[in-house]
Amino acid sequence: MPSSAHQHVNKHRLSRRGLFTLGGGLAAAGALGGGIAAFSGAGADAAQPGTAAVRTFAHLGLLHNTADLHRAKVRVAAGRDPWLAGWKRLTANPHSQSTWQARPQATVYRGTGSGQNYRTLYNDIHAAYQNALRRRIGGTQAHGDTAVAILNAWSATLTTVTGNADRFLAAGIYGYQFANAAELVREHPDFAFTRFKRMLRTVFRPMNIDFLTRHNGAVISNYWANWDLCNLASLMAIGVLLDDRATFRRAVAYLEHGQGNGALKNAIPVRYDAQGLAQWQESGRDQGHTVMGIGLLGAICEMAWNQGVDLYGYDHNRFLHAAEYVARYNLGKDVPFTPYGWRSGNGHGQWREQAVISATARGEIRPVWEILHHHYARRRRLVTPYVTAMAEKVRAEGGGGDYGPNSGGYDQLGFGTLLYSK
Repeated sequence: MPSSAHQHVNKHRLSRRGLFTLGGGLAAAGALGGGIAAFSGAGADAAQPGTAAVRTFAHLGLLHNTADLHRAKVRVAAGRDPWLAGWKRLTANPHSQSTWQARPQATVYRGTGSGQNYRTLYNDIHAAYQNALRRRIGGTQAHGDTAVAILNAWSATLTTVTGNADRFLAAGIYGYQFANAAELVREHPDFAFTRFKRMLRTVFRPMNIDFLTRHNGAVISNYWANWDLCNLASLMAIGVLLDDRATFRRAVAYLEHGQGNGALKNAIPVRYDAQGLAQWQESGRDQGHTVMGIGLLGAICEMAWNQGVDLYGYDHNRFLHAAEYVARYNLGKDVPFTPYGWRSGNGHGQWREQAVISATARGEIRPVWEILHHHYARRRRLVTPYVTAMAEKVRAEGGGGDYGPNSGGYDQLGFGTLLYSK
């Protein structure tokens, strides 16, 4: 039996704006109710819940900290698996070659119909990220130079991200990925860091805030969890990269207390405590988007962890139970499902309901599992049978370019085997 009512109803008692305001976030960090920890740059394993204000950010401190990258570098140099297998996935990827040439655009369009050019953006972002990784782990200057050249070209050119509602997916996914690539080369002497930060601050951050505040004018439950989550990932990553405490706090506050489907209790609406499982919000939609959401929340939790905030452990490991649920189902095993109801559209919306879990795209492989296995099974020494089985199934994880040419294959930065094995 689930630990909530038999049928989950997405009630959203507060207004669309909820706690997410344009006026600078929360008045005091204490209002987060345990979401913000004191930041001293003390290292990843120091993450704790707490109420002290953010003081300083740790760098490197997004998806990767200095210790993780050093471990990967040492293990690869020693020829040890699984790090070496992960390194081979990276170096074989066409995006990781130092010969990659950027194709920056002034306007990026994502939406239906002709004129879409966002494929150019996500290919260049993954090339920048992968080349930056090769510089950090392999020590090759040429790859660092290529990563910086890509980022500089885009910050000198891009002014607008637009399109239909999908423009908010672009602002979220590519905002957080851009910030992660930049974090890896932030000290490079040729990086136009000030200009790049201005691009994130003026092009991506306002769109992230706008979506989380207004949800494109729709009823707040209209958009699936991954829409909120990608914009929250972008806000969090931009906040860290720019040393912007208010932006980082906004993301954490929304995750813990927000009213949209990306808030943790809405993204994971039903718990089955006896089984150690929890239902993901998009489980009745399809498994491709469900696994995408798991990947986005994993990235958010890791970025927060590297800044001392434990979202992984929120509400007695709520996320772990959801990851176990999704992994178990995508391994071909049965899971419980509670009918899920919500409103979609504008105004008060139209009532909709999903009565059964969706088998669409069941078993789809995405590089999202190693990061979760690393945290829950290795860092925290918890029992994670299904997450671990999925990590083993996907190992060695690749990245953008290894999972098909469409945008779904670029929703995660990947290479978790190389970067998180311990």
